[in-house]
Amino acid sequence: MTTTLRERPAAVTLTPRAEQRIAALMVSAPEDAVGVKLSTPRRGCSGLAYSVDYVTEEAPFDEKIVTPGGTFYIDGASVLYLVGSTMDWVEDDFSAGFVFANPNAKGACGCGESFMV
Repeated sequence: MTTTLRERPAAVTLTPRAEQRIAALMVSAPEDAVGVKLSTPRRGCSGLAYSVDYVTEEAPFDEKIVTPGGTFYIDGASVLYLVGSTMDWVEDDFSAGFVFANPNAKGACGCGESFMV
C-alpha cells in the first residue's frame, strides 16, 4: 500500500486582488527584498494588528506562499492567529489597503486597527 501525501492548504487564502497587489509591491520593492511578509505584532487597543512588510530573507518557521507576482510569507509566530483567514486588497475613493477576514478574531477595536483572538 502506498501513501499519498496531499498538499497542506495555506494558512491564509489570498484573493486575486491581493496577489496583484503583492506583484505591484514586488515591482517597486527594495533590491534586496525576497518577498512580502504578514505578521501580527502586539499593537493597538485589542492586542494584535496586521502588518505587511518587505522581507530580505526567509525565516525558518515562516510559511511561504508562492504567488504569480512574488513570494508571500506568513510569520511563523502569527500562523495560529491567521489559519483560515482570507486576505484581500480593497481600494475606494478614500482609502486603499489589505483587508482580512479572520475567523479566529474574537473582537476588534472600534477603529479597526487591531484585533483579539
